[in-house]
Formats: sequence, C-alpha cells, structure tokens
Amino acid sequence: MLENPDGPRRPLPRVGAGEDDEMKYRQGDRVRHPNMKEWGIGEVLQDSAGGKTHVFFVGAGEKALSNSHVALLRLTGVEAENTLLDNLHLSASPKLKYRSLTDSIEEFLQSYPGGFHGDRFRTQERDYKEAAHRLGLETLGESQLAELCEAEAYDEVCKRARKLVGATNLMFPNEKMAFNDSLQGTESRQTFAETLKDVLHGTDKLEDRFKRYAGMLQDIGAGKWTTATYFQFLLMPDRYMFIKPTVTQKAAAISAFEIGYTPQINWTTYRLVLEFAAYLKAELSDLKPRDMIDVQSFMWCIKPVV
Repeated sequence: MLENPDGPRRPLPRVGAGEDDEMKYRQGDRVRHPNMKEWGIGEVLQDSAGGKTHVFFVGAGEKALSNSHVALLRLTGVEAENTLLDNLHLSASPKLKYRSLTDSIEEFLQSYPGGFHGDRFRTQERDYKEAAHRLGLETLGESQLAELCEAEAYDEVCKRARKLVGATNLMFPNEKMAFNDSLQGTESRQTFAETLKDVLHGTDKLEDRFKRYAGMLQDIGAGKWTTATYFQFLLMPDRYMFIKPTVTQKAAAISAFEIGYTPQINWTTYRLVLEFAAYLKAELSDLKPRDMIDVQSFMWCIKPVV
C-alpha cells in the first residue's frame, strides 16, 4: 500500500465550489465514484496531494483521479463495510497485478463453462475430492477417532491417515513421503493420532487446537502447510481451507487480500486464509459454491502462471 506523502499538504479546492476548502480525501476513506458504479467501493490509498487522489476500487483496482474532475462520494457506516478493503494488500510484483473478481470469474467460466455445477468441473475437480471426503468421514470421523484413540490403536489411525493422503493429488509426492516418514516411531504415531483427534474434534478454541497441531507436526518432521491443513479440509470442507502455498499466495495476491504468508506454519496466516476463503465463497454466491472444495478449485483456476 502506498505510504503517506511527506511534507506539508496544499489545500485543494472542493469540486463544485467556487472557494478554497480543506482537502477532503484522507488515507483510509471509503468512497465511490459517482459516474463509475461498476468500480464499486474504493479506499483512498494516501491523502490527496498534487491535485490527485489515489484510490483502490474493488471492481477496477488502483486509480489516480484528478480532484478537479470528480467529487468522490464518501461512505460511512454499513455502506463503507467491505471485507477485501479491510484486508487490502497490493502486491509489489508486476506479474501479480490486481484482477477484479468479475474478471477472475470470467476466466474460471472459460475453463468450466457450467461453473461449479457443470460436468467438466465435477469430473476434473469435484468428484475425487468428494470421494476423499467420504473416505475421511468413514475412517477418521469423530466417533472412529475417539474409539481408536481410546483403544490406543494409534497404528491404525496413522494407516488411515496415510490412505487419505494418498487419495488425492493435493499434496506433492515428496510431501506425502515426508509425512509417511514422520510416522515411523511409536511415540510419533501416538502423538499424531491424539493431536489429529484434537484439531479435528476438540472443543476448545480453534486457535489453540491449531497451534498444538502445528507444533506437533514440526516436532515429528512433518511441518508443512499442506499437512497442517489437509485433514481439516477434507473432513470438514464446509469450514476449512487447504493451503497449497504457491497457489494460495498467488490467488490472494491477484485478489489483493492480505494473508500474511510465511513458510512457517502459524495461526495468523491460517486465520487470514480462512477469511479469504470465506470472502471468496460469499462473493461467488451467484455460482452457488457448495463448500471450500469449490472455493479451493476456484483459487487453483485463477492463479496466474508466473
């Protein structure tokens, strides 16, 4: 995001008034362009200076507007609310320039003309993930995990977890191998089984459960974002998102949504990715996404190839 300009600011004339007035547009103001409704809501990126105001519009990206040609409409209250602007982060990379969600949807529909409910999407993106979801519920559901851990059948939990990992191509082969290797020791298998049950079906705050799970994965040598988010995503796709680092970063960058990514597994990034996924699901409502399986596939489709 652009920084505030240094130095004194020159008062600007109010548009439509015949007298000088204090400059109206401040960094953080939420506004609309009176003549460009398709641009949607915008946020002023820096205080007006030099006769121009820099604004990021959800429907059009960044614009430098002449203060003498347009009087922006300032928004307050409910009108000013916008999830993307609350989490706005403009990429510095020219290869990851902002793309409006309207443009991303058009690109998605070119690849999948029937959208989320078309045959092509179902066969290429949906069916195998739904099959893995059913497998997860059958083998690692709440009652199954509780019974297995109660019986100290930790080997069986790990066997089922390995099978679920192998049921999709969401994780790279080297990540699957690292996960399998991390479960070689008896203590590691017990720790993994109990902490997996906790993160999936525990009753305290998700933040605390996720932190315990991430710490356990680090300790046994499986500390990857894919492993840290895979089981939650497949068992509960109505709530949780899978993090494929490159795909997720690129999708967030072109959407100008801050996810605070770091390679180290951490709660802040996970929370922000969940917010990003929820934002996309809400904005894609016309296409009727069923869950985060659809949203994750949408992210994959719109990511730029750089």
